[in-house]
Amino acid sequence: MRYFFIAILTIAFPLLHVRTGLAQEITVQHLRCEMLVNPRGIDVRTPRLSWEISGAQRHILQTAYQVLVASSPGKLAAGEGDLWNSGKVSSGQSIHVVYAGAPLRSRVACYWKVRTWTTQGASAWSEPAQWSMGLLQPADWQAAWIGLDRAFPWDSAHSKFSRLSARYFRKTFALSAPIRKATVYLAGLGLHELYMNGQRIGNRVLSPAPTDYTRAVKYNTYDVTHALQQGQNAMGAILGNGRYFTMRQNYKPHKIRTFGYPKMLLQLEIEYADGRRQTIASDDTWKVTADGPIRSNNEYDGEEYDATREMPGWNNTGFDDSHWLQPERVQPPGGRVEAQLNEPMRVMQTLRPVAIHKLHPGVHILDMGQNMVGWLQLKVKGKRGQKITLRFAETLQPDGSLFTANLRDAKVTDVYTLKGEGVETWHPRFVYHGFRYVEVSGYTEPPSLDDFEGQVVYDDIATTGAFETSDSTLNQVYRNAYQGIRGNYKGMPVDCPQRNERMPWLGDRTTGAYGESFVFDNAKLYAKWLDDIAQAQTPEGAIPDVAPAYWRYYSDNMTWPGAFILIADMLYTQFGDQRPIAKHYDDMKRWLAYMRGKYMKDFILTKDKYGDWCVPPESLQMIHSRDSTRRTDGTLLATAYYYRLLQVMERFAGLLQRPEDAAAFADLSGKIKTAFNKKFLHAAEAYYSNNTITANLLPLYFDMVPAEKREAVFENMVHRILYTYKGHISTGVIGTQWLMRGLSREGRPDVAFRLASNRDYPSWGYMVEQGATTIWELWNGDKAAPNMNSHNHVMLLGDLLVWMYEDLAGIHSDAAHPGFKRLIMKPVLPQGLHFVKAGYRTMHGAVHSEWRKADGRFTWKISVPGNTTAQVYVAAVSPAQVMESGKPALQAKGVKFLRMEGYNAVFEIGSGDYVFETTWPEIRKR
Repeated sequence: MRYFFIAILTIAFPLLHVRTGLAQEITVQHLRCEMLVNPRGIDVRTPRLSWEISGAQRHILQTAYQVLVASSPGKLAAGEGDLWNSGKVSSGQSIHVVYAGAPLRSRVACYWKVRTWTTQGASAWSEPAQWSMGLLQPADWQAAWIGLDRAFPWDSAHSKFSRLSARYFRKTFALSAPIRKATVYLAGLGLHELYMNGQRIGNRVLSPAPTDYTRAVKYNTYDVTHALQQGQNAMGAILGNGRYFTMRQNYKPHKIRTFGYPKMLLQLEIEYADGRRQTIASDDTWKVTADGPIRSNNEYDGEEYDATREMPGWNNTGFDDSHWLQPERVQPPGGRVEAQLNEPMRVMQTLRPVAIHKLHPGVHILDMGQNMVGWLQLKVKGKRGQKITLRFAETLQPDGSLFTANLRDAKVTDVYTLKGEGVETWHPRFVYHGFRYVEVSGYTEPPSLDDFEGQVVYDDIATTGAFETSDSTLNQVYRNAYQGIRGNYKGMPVDCPQRNERMPWLGDRTTGAYGESFVFDNAKLYAKWLDDIAQAQTPEGAIPDVAPAYWRYYSDNMTWPGAFILIADMLYTQFGDQRPIAKHYDDMKRWLAYMRGKYMKDFILTKDKYGDWCVPPESLQMIHSRDSTRRTDGTLLATAYYYRLLQVMERFAGLLQRPEDAAAFADLSGKIKTAFNKKFLHAAEAYYSNNTITANLLPLYFDMVPAEKREAVFENMVHRILYTYKGHISTGVIGTQWLMRGLSREGRPDVAFRLASNRDYPSWGYMVEQGATTIWELWNGDKAAPNMNSHNHVMLLGDLLVWMYEDLAGIHSDAAHPGFKRLIMKPVLPQGLHFVKAGYRTMHGAVHSEWRKADGRFTWKISVPGNTTAQVYVAAVSPAQVMESGKPALQAKGVKFLRMEGYNAVFEIGSGDYVFETTWPEIRKR
């Protein structure tokens, strides 16, 4: 795992600009294997290694490296790379270096370190890091899938609102001698918790990551060495339902996937100090019961826990399990059992409630102060059998009660039954809620704020970016985006966390994943999600709108499934990761061929499903506009997207050295461009189709507009934004994915800034003005009908976050040198914005950009990470006007003038810290 760069955005910004190492010392740090630190259970046979280089000097570039990988810490310390000694390799590559040593076997532990040679001298050896291999072969598994393929009398397993109690498993065993190492490999479906001798193992929650279990099943690896003892031991596991036992049994079966009853595959491998080995595996010698305290757990409806049915010591030795059942050997889920490489979910933050008020006798409303995702932990003292009921909602009705109409039929209710033994503390295990407000009932004495704690749950993904400006609206929108994005990371990117949906819609993240990558280290999450998408593809080539395909939505459109290609491009651009492209290239090509064969006529794509989803409607009470002047032709959207995706695929073909494919993509895209302009361009009037912003924006951004019409089409689009829509948003999900960059890069960042900083309807700032703490699903989310009105959605962010980092802060990865090996730093400087400061931890290290306009001066502080270079565009009328760290930039060490581009002096710099200054009044107003 990459280090947490910024723990809390609001207070940690000064930490952005920190350099390690003494003067004149080159250090190598933050070693990563498959972008993880000390991962367990990797089943990648040729893992990739990455590291960061830093030092006080400027212009540090790696010229060579040496990697040692050893089978023990002692061998590594002695300089013996018995698994791999790369020798001195002349290369500047410091990310994704492919392991090229001895073949790696299952379970082997690998210890490694690296040293580098640079333009500023050689480094010492890095501190060691470690990874371990998982179970690489099916034959490595001695365990059997076990479970109980039935419900119990207290369950209701086949109703619309299903109820199924958790399953508790236990196994006792003896250890005959001291042990050196013990590891558990566990696939517990739908969700699991592991215990050893009464001790909870690890702090993962809601594990494993969700998949289509007929295609792939994730296992988690646990080091349990220190939890075992010589003599008698007991191992326990609890299985919750998760996405495996679907929350809506026999309800719309044509739409909703279901997989079966919870089941488990577990293998404990013990290595004794004397070298002997022992394996304890799941089989029918275990014991199981469903008659425990968790009486129901359902992601949509909540968890019910009856503490009177607790089984003290059930996961420890000495417990009488004679009344427990014998588990059945059950049918495997069907999917390949593989290690989970994306981060697990954890409780990532705790929140204290800010207010509580009495609604009715015995009923109180708790305000967490923030729309959050996770659960509520309570403390209570009462009588045995007393029930505490928690109901959750995002907003309140005028009378102060919960507003739940927008949750549809999700019950989102937790129930805790007291055992009556002093102060009891509880939170659910196998559900999560999206909420700000909680209705609390059942307390005999009025509850206080100290009785509750909100626990925020999302994937344990490092926060890698921070952003702040002189504009308070932009700052609050950014914070709202941060809160919304993290809450919707659930082993896959879901659309919302509160209602009866919570689905991984592709269209929501087509560009969203790109913007998110500046805020969170989301590479592993989205690499996993591309696997989910590929596994959901039909043999004919169709890709669903939701993946994993928990809903059977194969509607055949271009915009939603286009995420498959565009997110692979994001992983390459932002993280330098080419593997997802190579892995899924043929699947992507097959999908494009499928869509062309089925829906392309005369080089126009004739099929679209969703249009420009959720444009601001003509009435604040509406969800979708019915005004034809606001709605963009779906055929235009589909054709433009097909063209754009062909451009990306042409790039992929070049990377993978498939020249014939590249030529075929180029030829087809040329024909589509001609047909597109013939059908949609009104040349005399300089607009496309019915002249919506999206209809003009897509061909502009995708470079489909004839050169002689480009300026006129753009000016027409800007005129409509400013005058028809009075300087406000008029685009939906599709148009907003390109809007802010499109305006800025065509020379009107002032218009983009106006859209971003508005506080009246429709705008992101309007949400802020109405008290939102996350991003809404609808521009009119405070007034629209409730049947599709989530208050925690991120799809309407579009390219806003990309624009904030790439355009306002000027932090951009050069497409020719991906993964920020070379940066393009070119901020736009709109009127009315006085400063921007942003930081982002790239794969190579931290980059920082802070510019300010004040007192007639423009000052820009930049930090560039080691082993990278940057082209910086400094606002100036000539290079002689530019100062760097108090000296003329033309004379500054490590600064090379390249050229003038308009009102920018372009310099090349290497790693290090820089301060550029110019006289602001001499710069053209922009």
